[in-house]
Parts: sequence; C-alpha cells; structure tokens
Amino acid sequence: MDHVDRILAQWQAARPDLDVSPMGIMGRLKRLQVHLARQLETVFSQHELNAASFDVLATLRRSGPPYALSPSDLMDWTMVSSGTMTNRIDRLAQAGFVSRERNPEDRRGFVVALTDKGFELINRAVSAHVDNQHKLISGLSDEERAQLDHLLSRWLSDFE
Repeated sequence: MDHVDRILAQWQAARPDLDVSPMGIMGRLKRLQVHLARQLETVFSQHELNAASFDVLATLRRSGPPYALSPSDLMDWTMVSSGTMTNRIDRLAQAGFVSRERNPEDRRGFVVALTDKGFELINRAVSAHVDNQHKLISGLSDEERAQLDHLLSRWLSDFE
C-alpha cells in the first residue's frame, strides 16, 4: 500500500458515492514527478546545470550540425515563453555554453549555437542523464516499460 492508496481509502470512507479511481492515477503521476525531478536534478547539478539549462543545451545538441536554432525554434521545442527563453539563453551565453550569431538565412535575426564548451558539456551531461533514466526505470521489466510507454503515449495524444 502506497501513500496514494491511503488517500483513496480516506476518500472512499468519506465519500463512498464517488469513484475516486482517477485520483489514484493522478496522485501517483504527481508523486512520481516529484521523485523523478529530484533524481534528474541531482545529475544535472553534477554538471553545473539545472533542468532548464539542460533542456536548451540538449535541444541544440539533438538538432544536429550546426547545433544552432532560432530563439523561436527553441521556444517551440522547449515549450516556454519568450521571456523565459531569453533568460535561459542569457545565462548560458554568460557561462560560455552558447553564442548568439546572425542567422545566415535571415540577417535580421539570430540563432543560438552551442559553443565547443557547451557541446562537450551536453555530451557528458546527456550520457549521465540517460544512465540515470535507465536506473530510474530499472524496477520495471522490458514488457512493463513498453506497456507504460504505449499507454502514456496514447493518453498524451488525446491532449496534443
């Protein structure tokens, strides 16, 4: 019995007329998110990053050569506002992980590009991140992982 089971039992006793089973799914997802975020942040901090800075650097890295995107493309991929992205870019540029360069396709704009320092950092960090993710799901069998991934993908597609 986990913490959510105890909450559900309390609700069942207090309101037996309600089907609170969705509360179990939502509560477990919320509690898992807290635990997972804590574990992910531990790895990010070992590389002097946080989830936000990792997200920007990883987005640039996986975009492929020349590892550069416009700020609006970064916003689309990371799902943050313009102001938030500007702050993230500023911090990463100050640390020497990214640079701002004129957009070769549109000289009025600019692109954010990984520097050599940023490229090396994100390569190390993403390797550690993937290792950590494997550890975090190690309690599930391969079949359970596939089932969970399928169900979450199906559910997410309802929203997206």
